[in-house]
Order: sequence, then structure tokens, then C-alpha cells
Amino acid sequence: MDDALRAAVGPPTLEDVARVAGVSRATVSRVVNGTRNVDPRIQDTVRQAIATTGYALNRAARSLVTRRTGNIALVVSGAGADAESFSAGVFTDPFFGRVAAGVVKFLRTQGVHPVLMLAETDDARADVLAYVRHGNADGALIVSTHAEDPLPALFIDAGAHAVLFARPARPLPISYVDLAHHTGAALAADHLAGRGRRRIATITGPLDVPASQDRLTGFRDAMSRHGYPYIPIAEGDFRQDGGELAMERLLAEHPHLDGVFAANDLMAQGALLTLHNHGRRVPDDVAVVGFDDSSAAVASRPQLTTVRQPVELMAAEMARLLLARIENPEQPPRSTIFEPTLVVRQSA
Repeated sequence: MDDALRAAVGPPTLEDVARVAGVSRATVSRVVNGTRNVDPRIQDTVRQAIATTGYALNRAARSLVTRRTGNIALVVSGAGADAESFSAGVFTDPFFGRVAAGVVKFLRTQGVHPVLMLAETDDARADVLAYVRHGNADGALIVSTHAEDPLPALFIDAGAHAVLFARPARPLPISYVDLAHHTGAALAADHLAGRGRRRIATITGPLDVPASQDRLTGFRDAMSRHGYPYIPIAEGDFRQDGGELAMERLLAEHPHLDGVFAANDLMAQGALLTLHNHGRRVPDDVAVVGFDDSSAAVASRPQLTTVRQPVELMAAEMARLLLARIENPEQPPRSTIFEPTLVVRQSA
């Protein structure tokens, strides 16, 4: 039967791929199902034959062989006042949008599909765990918004595959990706000091979150090296309105400050609004540096000088670590730490 007639009869099969590649059907099956110990040259030949024939893998059939779904749960876990406010916060947060973009872009190249799940309550977390344990997803990528989030430990206890975005608040045998936050905050300190600012304060994130603690410590340590033994702080909540309120407190207690480091861009954006309302010019009167290099940084007026963390690359690495864990469950947990960079714009 020639190729034109075969195309008319039905879609390409494994037998068609085997015929074009000059190998057995069993060999083709091993390649498409990701079985190890297939000669790389044979793998290349089979992949070329797949492209030539236009063969499309039947995912349901593959799942019977591999015991995998080809789905990954992308979970935002934490605590919200209610489900509606929690979900609204997730979908309007530019940081999470970058995480999702990095995950989707990477998984697409692997033929794997992410399923977004929110876990703001104990019941919701139980649903996420049950979803994975019952075979609906092969594992979970967890982005926690609450320092004492129990979900990572629940996955460990259940023997389910998971990788975290950011170091957990307490030591756990689980893989994660994170940023060298201490280094990033030091970049902000060096920049403000280098701009000749002498009365500098900082707006922190929630101080029960490891990233907030690291950014505060890194900023204070670097400022002390520049000769500043005391840095006033106001605790924020990583949201814009939290940055506005924190800036109000700092101005009330330190009216002559001339530099501010905010531990994320949304709080820095809020700080800009408060400074504007008080008639303070940025950067002439007060220089402001943010953290993340999110969309908020370029939406602000003036645009924010900020510490960039490569969120999309970090999210892709998180997904890669999870797929490697699924492929080899016996491997030990891994951590990958990324380096920040300073992006200089108009605010400082």
C-alpha cells in the first residue's frame, strides 16, 4: 500500500513508523514511550521517521504503558481571607504570571500539560493531593504564598512527586529552586549608597517568609559595609497597598529619608504613590529600588530601578527537576539557586 493510499485509509501507525525507520514495531514503541537503553542513533532514526510519517502518539495508549498521565499540577498554595480574594490575588499578581509562563513554555517542549490548581484551605490542599495520588497528574509544582504552608510536607508524607518555587520555611527533603536573595538585596544597597543616599530605609516582605528574611539581612549587611549601622524598616505584605501603608509609616517616623528599598516591585509601586501624595519627587528627593523586575516595574511612574530575578528560567528549572524526579524517583532532592542582577531605570 503506497503512502497516499495509507493516508486516505487512516492516520499513520507505529507499523508505518517502523517501516520507514527500518526497525521493529517494538523498537518504535520503546522510543515513543521513553524507555531507556535505546541506542541514541536509533532514537534519532525513529524520531525522523515519526516526523516523516506524521505519526501522532496516542496519549491514552502511552499512559497504559508508562503509568503516566502527561499532566502536571501547577499549584498556588497558601492562605487567603476567602477563595475569591485568594484567586483574585493570584491572577492579578505579575510574579505568578511569570512563573506560569516559564512552566508552560518548558512543559510544552516536553509534551506535558500543566493543570492550574489553587490550594488556599485545608480542604483545597487535600483535593490537590488526592488529585495527584489518584493518578490525574504525575506530580506537582508548588508555589507557596504562606510561610507555614503544610502542602509540601503532605506531598512528602504521601510519597508524591513535587518541587517547590522557593526554599521552604523549615528544612524538608524536597527539591526546590530559589534566588540568592541576600545577593540581590546587597545589589540594591550598593546602588543606593553609590547614588549618595544617606538616610535610607527599607520596606520588607512578611518577615515569616524566608525570602523576606534573606532580603532584609542582605540589605542590612551590605549597608553596614557602607558605614550604615542602622536601617529603619516597615514590614509590608508584598502587595501594592501594603507598600503604600509601609511608606506612610516610614515617612511619619523618618520624614527626611532619601532612599528606600522595597522587597518587591508591587510594594515599591505603592511606595511611589505615597511619596507622590506627600509631594516627594522620585528620584530627586527619594530614590526607590524594588525587587523582581516584574511588569509593575515598567508600569510605575517613574519606572523602577529593581533587582531582577529570572523567574521564567527558575520556573522552567522547577519543571525540569520535577520531570527528572518522575523519571527517576530514587534520586535525592535537588536545589538550584539563581543569581540576581540589577536593572537601573528612572526611580534611583
